[in-house]
Amino acid sequence: MKHEAWGRWAELLELTITPDQVSTLERYETLLSERAVPFGMVASGDREQLRERHLVDSVRAAGLLGASGEIVADLGTGAGLPGIPLSIVRPDLRFHLVDVRRKRVAFVELVVDTLGLRNVVVVQRPIERLATSFDVCLARALADPSRAWEMAEPRLSATGKLLYWAGRGFRAAGGRPEGVHISVSVSAGLADAGPVVIMTRQ
Repeated sequence: MKHEAWGRWAELLELTITPDQVSTLERYETLLSERAVPFGMVASGDREQLRERHLVDSVRAAGLLGASGEIVADLGTGAGLPGIPLSIVRPDLRFHLVDVRRKRVAFVELVVDTLGLRNVVVVQRPIERLATSFDVCLARALADPSRAWEMAEPRLSATGKLLYWAGRGFRAAGGRPEGVHISVSVSAGLADAGPVVIMTRQ
């Protein structure tokens, strides 16, 4: 039944997700429920909606990430969202999951080891101290659009982009950081989700 549910989401989001990837996403969902929720990394009220509110909300950006081999940074990854789900459905990319908080880093390291995610590196460091240049940065529940861009922009390659998970009330005209080009991706079927906003240098 769970596999069938993921099949419906994949069709809705126009994604290709293999049975092995579905199994890995389900194992991650279990780890979130059994470990991340009790420790306050994910709201207890989300326990019954982990899949749609967090996993599906994360993987909907898979098609926006870029070409095979690129390096992606999940800034302030928390419990591994959106970086872990995206690393599962995009094994052709390399992910750096960044957080400064030890408890969250320890949980994400456990997830990476348990799920055998070979394309993921976990980094315990302030975002401002990241030295690597990334093709894509991810910001979900990190900060407002301007602050998220301020943190991401120095870490982006010359042609890099920031994917920002915006709230339902986001308006492009009022949410655009100065000097930034934006486009908006809206996913049908995710009633509670705002758009994913793609930010690049002008």
